[in-house]
Amino acid sequence: MTDVVMPQMGESIVEGTLTKWLKKPGEHVERDEPLFEISTDKVDTEIPSPAAGTLSEVLVEEGKTVGINTVVARISEGGDGAAAAPKPEAPKPQAAKPEPPKPEPPRPAAAAPQPPAQPTQAPPQETVRPTVDDATPVEEPQPAEPSEAAGPLSPLVRRMARENNIDLGQVKGTGAGGRITKQDVEAYLAQRGAAPAPQPQPPAPAPQPAAPLPAAQPAPPPPPQPSYAPPPAAAQAKTRVEPMSTMRIKIAEHMVMSKRTSAHVTTVHKVDMTKVAKMRDRHKADFQARYGMSLTFLPFVTRAAVEALRTYPLLNASIEGNNIIYHNEINIGIAVALENGLIVPVIRNADEKNVLGLQRSIVDLATRARSRQLKPDEVQAGTFSITNFGSFGSVFATPVINQPQVAILGAGVVQKEPVVIDDAIAIRSMSYLALTFDHRLIDGALADQFTGKVKAVLENWSEEVL
Repeated sequence: MTDVVMPQMGESIVEGTLTKWLKKPGEHVERDEPLFEISTDKVDTEIPSPAAGTLSEVLVEEGKTVGINTVVARISEGGDGAAAAPKPEAPKPQAAKPEPPKPEPPRPAAAAPQPPAQPTQAPPQETVRPTVDDATPVEEPQPAEPSEAAGPLSPLVRRMARENNIDLGQVKGTGAGGRITKQDVEAYLAQRGAAPAPQPQPPAPAPQPAAPLPAAQPAPPPPPQPSYAPPPAAAQAKTRVEPMSTMRIKIAEHMVMSKRTSAHVTTVHKVDMTKVAKMRDRHKADFQARYGMSLTFLPFVTRAAVEALRTYPLLNASIEGNNIIYHNEINIGIAVALENGLIVPVIRNADEKNVLGLQRSIVDLATRARSRQLKPDEVQAGTFSITNFGSFGSVFATPVINQPQVAILGAGVVQKEPVVIDDAIAIRSMSYLALTFDHRLIDGALADQFTGKVKAVLENWSEEVL
């Protein structure tokens, strides 16, 4: 038997949220095969199985947050024989069900209800009828049945049920063992959201119009009621409540913490990218054919930033209390947009890579980030970050510092513009670079010198790509 634990996804991570099980109890799993998904403030990824065997027990349900090293499941190791072992165990709980027949002997005592004929003899016996009446027991179990049918509920499901006043007995669970998941509650809310339309019809005294037949006065009441019915339906259609994902919550906390921690200032420089653009145009076809990937502007900007960090190492530092921590390695974090958030994987020792190496690293990290294949150490130890908002057509922006770093460089879209060169108008490929820096440590003059160095490297580009 092998214990599956919540892994530690970084030095500063103490807990993780188990967002989805990729295997069900009783199913076979291979070693290193994805077993479940987790989400932390650093990464949203799949966790592989530590051993081959049968998933015999799941101890932590989806949506629950637990500390690192917490046992979340157990795997029975071995071949098919081991897999067959858990199956007999499943019948055992079912075999326990025959035990209820034992209380059946008292039920014959309940057969005493045969005296229901006595109600005709005397009213006192009628007082006994309510205790034996089938209607009362049916109503009482109903509140208990929903909780039993619901099975173990996650805190998220309980909260959604409480906030939306949902009877979980009416929600059909599609999770393991019939457990109710967040998706089940959302589907129920969607169905109930459509239900209000018919609801206003019953309250509307449609039967009252029949009464107006004898008199013309009752006729006016029906019109006002339909006029009041539409507003609730319309109001419900205008909004939709959806809880934030774990990643979104962590991003929000990280951004607010960064703005609260650092004194953010942004400086913007306009850069002539014509030489880079011409070199890129000259080599991008061969680059694609030879390496199977596109050649973008981002590795050029990253290469220039590395040269500037060598010249001005203070922007590659961080603050710890009243101390300045100088980092000897240049590890560049590259912001990657995901379908439901943002993550910043890190290119280690970026100063040792040329344009080809940087482009390869960027593509690899971005691809694995979007497929949730990043490793924990690939989102840590960054010393400086770059965000390429120009890939979405943005001219320039004011990015937020990725703590505990002290600066982040943003690159805008590269586009041709008319510019004045030697008193003549020329068409050049222009872009804006926006450097957001922590004014607690970096002064404006140093920030502009740094950005000026990046600009100079790009405008006078001479390094070959192939």
